[in-house]
Amino acid sequence: MRIIPAIDIIDGKCVRLSKGDYDTKKIYNENPLEVAKQFEDVGIQYLHLVDLDGAKSHQIINHKILEQIATKTNLKIDFGGGLKSDADLKIAFESGANQITGGSIAVKEPHTFLNWLQDYGSDKIILGADVKDRKIAISGWLEASELDLIPFISDFYNKGIKHVISTDISLDGMLAGTSNVLYQELMQAVPGVQLIASGGISCLDDVYKVNEIGCEGVIIGKAIYEGFITLKDLERISINGL
Repeated sequence: MRIIPAIDIIDGKCVRLSKGDYDTKKIYNENPLEVAKQFEDVGIQYLHLVDLDGAKSHQIINHKILEQIATKTNLKIDFGGGLKSDADLKIAFESGANQITGGSIAVKEPHTFLNWLQDYGSDKIILGADVKDRKIAISGWLEASELDLIPFISDFYNKGIKHVISTDISLDGMLAGTSNVLYQELMQAVPGVQLIASGGISCLDDVYKVNEIGCEGVIIGKAIYEGFITLKDLERISINGL
């Protein structure tokens, strides 16, 4: 299972939110590149980079930070937040993203999202399926939809999506454990989906649990920044595995 630390960006700074609420913003570092280098130095290979300004404004904003991290580290970056047009997507890939995550666009303009999938391939395009009360949420989690999580993912899986990031918003940033029951149900309903768990990781035990479930990857945010999972822990996993 891939270990994927998260860097969320507001105003060019590394922040974390609780339950997606922008009013709960906490700044952890004013230099995201410094944070990314710390991850790389302990053997981490992947990074989940989220443009929260972009998610709120409906267009890519922090692509310069993406470019900076991509050019000054060897991290493989999955970038999301504010990707709403072909132009946004082009900027993201030209700025160094290895993959992009599309969430709101897959709900509001599924044809555009599917065109991206066709043009760039399933290894480059990740479906962002963020969920609250089993319903898909969009626009930086500021909007709710009436779409049920599992049918939503199943439909896109049948159309060629392989990789899915699913964040349980009610758990994100709360350090209360992950939505394992929902993830198990999802993988039973959509066999073969490459699920990346996100939201609620509080300790290494949570990481081990999503690994046991069979998740392809796990995104870790606040647990790192608050010291519940240390850089030494990440280095040990990088060397020895889970």
